[in-house]
Amino acid sequence: MKHNDSAIATVGIAVSAPAACDPDTATTAAREPDTPKAAVKGPGLPKPTAHVGRGLLLAVLGVAAFSLTFPATAWGLEGMGPWTVVMLRSVLATVPAGAALLALRVRPPERRHWAGIAVVAGGVVLGFPLLTTLALETSTTSHAAVVVGLLPLATAACSAVRTGARPSRTFWIASLVGAVVVIGFAVQQSGGMPNRSDLLLFVALLVCAAGYTEGGRLARHMPGWQVIGWALVLALPVTVAGAALALSAEPLELTARSVAGVLWLAVGSQFLGMVAWYRGMAVIGIARASQLQLAQPLLTLLWSVLLLGERLPPAAPATALAVLACIAVTQRARG
Repeated sequence: MKHNDSAIATVGIAVSAPAACDPDTATTAAREPDTPKAAVKGPGLPKPTAHVGRGLLLAVLGVAAFSLTFPATAWGLEGMGPWTVVMLRSVLATVPAGAALLALRVRPPERRHWAGIAVVAGGVVLGFPLLTTLALETSTTSHAAVVVGLLPLATAACSAVRTGARPSRTFWIASLVGAVVVIGFAVQQSGGMPNRSDLLLFVALLVCAAGYTEGGRLARHMPGWQVIGWALVLALPVTVAGAALALSAEPLELTARSVAGVLWLAVGSQFLGMVAWYRGMAVIGIARASQLQLAQPLLTLLWSVLLLGERLPPAAPATALAVLACIAVTQRARG
């Protein structure tokens, strides 16, 4: 699910200095832990507006890439089994990531960062892709997009826990309302109680939020492409073995759409999207970046109609807009 600039410099391979208030590097700070570095004025620093503008652009590019993940997964499932799709996307994404790490002779991260990288690998390389792919076997992309619309709330809550911040009561009330709205949608669409795909999607939210939070934190110590690159490398033994087993056990009927879907998942969603997203979070802060995910469910609903020909249930866009309003309140409550 970022030293010499190379061909992928267009997505931001700038080296980030550690944030002065990161919990790993300081015990005191004059600002909230996930406030972007660009917000701190001082001699020698780039102009805040230009710096934040670049971070916003990168985060937007990440959201745009992620909005195509569910439609691409649905395409991949047309010719491959769910385990094949997940393991192949990760193995293929490791190719450009590993090549960049080798070509630029990037040193392995410090020992203290490997635990965070493991969380990224477990959350965005393995956990979220696997759980959502299994869910999409029986769920439409539009339904999944609405449920996963809670991801910004989950990420903001996880960030608050991880950084020790204490959001206001309004933040938590809005988060709870958003969760209730989505659960109500899932129950209504499933005929009275959440089904297996809904449960998979809710667990996927939690592991992805943890991966996003750790990735955003680590991107303050190393470029975002290195964060996802090392996470992919760390998971490689599992994904290679998993791909071999899946290819031998699941049917394989390659089509143009299934190949295109897996290639997009590998290059667009798993690598380049994460590069832009983690770098954007490092610049503008995890909470502010999560606000940009407001558009992701709505974009995915659009792609589900244009690319998959799905018919949206009337409750889908209404629920997505309600969640959007709840997230807007949480962002305002965080200041």
